[in-house]
Amino acid sequence: MALPQTAPPGLRPLLAAALLLAAAGARAEEPQPVPRPAPTVISPPTTAEPGDASLSPECRVPGSQLYTLAKLRAVKAALKEKRPVRVLSIGGTSAGLGASATYPVKLETALERSLPDVDIEVEARGLQGEIASGAAERLRSMVAELEPDLVVWQVGTHDALSRVELSAFADALDDAVRWIKSHDIDVVLVDPQYTASLADDAYYNDVVRTVRTVAAREQVPLVQRYEAMRYLAGRTDKGEGHMLGRQFRLNDLGLRCMAEHVTRAITLSLLQQDGGARDAPAQQAEKPAAPR
Repeated sequence: MALPQTAPPGLRPLLAAALLLAAAGARAEEPQPVPRPAPTVISPPTTAEPGDASLSPECRVPGSQLYTLAKLRAVKAALKEKRPVRVLSIGGTSAGLGASATYPVKLETALERSLPDVDIEVEARGLQGEIASGAAERLRSMVAELEPDLVVWQVGTHDALSRVELSAFADALDDAVRWIKSHDIDVVLVDPQYTASLADDAYYNDVVRTVRTVAAREQVPLVQRYEAMRYLAGRTDKGEGHMLGRQFRLNDLGLRCMAEHVTRAITLSLLQQDGGARDAPAQQAEKPAAPR
């Protein structure tokens, strides 16, 4: 803006300054562009539990989906006495047929790797297709012969496939676990295998829950094979097929993973602190019908 020509010479500097201030004020009133906020980066959730790093990559499962723990007093006693730990393995995978014949060796190797300088003796006495009540009847003679410190029992799969009456299965399992414990022998239960074809089968799932209920009530470690296999099946487009062979039997990878999973549950259970009195069960469960 030009200065008025009629302004006296002495006022012209003052007028020039006033005009500059007015121009600056006009520019300040003009709307300024609003800066755009920085884009928000959505990070993937970090709450997912990682797989147990002590397991081989193809067998790696988060601990919460792999085991529940409990004290193993008999095994601890054997370790303190520095004598071999005798393990009796029963259930279909211990039947010694096909690839299953390698399972006792895999379990023994995994245990000795996890417990260095400890001599582990694994004896497999499973029968293919055997249900819980049949194994329970044979337990007395097997225990008398082998005098194990620990029984690892894969249980429930054949009962579910055979459609054994649920209360009869629960009674047989509960009675057998109590009998084993009454002879100062530890027990680790392994629940049924997972397969997508039976994932929605109500009875099959009831059997899985029954094994978990007995394990919680009797305070024995549980290997959650069903959840572990389901987790591993979800990591590949082959589903559980990469762990199963013919006739619903675990293949070499499935057997190796199960040996690692059982070993991990045993190793962590040995770290449980001993107490004077028995601890309260981890969860309350309805007791099956009284033994007949």
